[in-house]
Amino acid sequence: MLLFGLIFVSSKAQTTDSLLFNKLGDFDLARFNNDQGEAIRIGESILPDTAKLTAKVRASFFARLAKLYEDSEQDTKAIIYYQKVVAAVPDYYVTQRALGYLYDNAAEEIHLRLYQIKNDDPRYRSLFDGYKAIVLKALPHLEKAQACDPNDDALDLIRTLYQNIHDEKGLNSLNSRLKNLSKNCIDILSDN
Repeated sequence: MLLFGLIFVSSKAQTTDSLLFNKLGDFDLARFNNDQGEAIRIGESILPDTAKLTAKVRASFFARLAKLYEDSEQDTKAIIYYQKVVAAVPDYYVTQRALGYLYDNAAEEIHLRLYQIKNDDPRYRSLFDGYKAIVLKALPHLEKAQACDPNDDALDLIRTLYQNIHDEKGLNSLNSRLKNLSKNCIDILSDN
């Protein structure tokens, strides 16, 4: 009886694992076929089981799901999964760049509102503080991406963000940070 129980548990685990990997295959097929809606639906059905995936497979899956959310303009969800990838693989600069630009987009919306009110308006300080908080979230991600894959436009954006939040110290130490950040860079996620 004990042997039957062990075989049943083992069989059930293999079935669950194969179902999960079949879902991952379906997820990738939907992505390959540019069926974002179906890929997101399948991806969301995988989410409850991601703890069963290896760390590398999980990070790769989260990166692909985040990209789908980003491409379908679901930035809040994209940020959640990009953050998971960054936590798991901080040197993967592609995700760092994506996350930095998503934060920058959110900051830009606030920045535009700052131009619509006067500096002495009581709402200005609160709005500026919100803008600065989001910029400070964006900058480390943009800097890591810039350090690993230099780009003049990204560098200009980073400098502009420091100027916008009046952070001369951050701006003046940018080059040394970029040099340090460039030491460990990953450009392709492997799920092997």
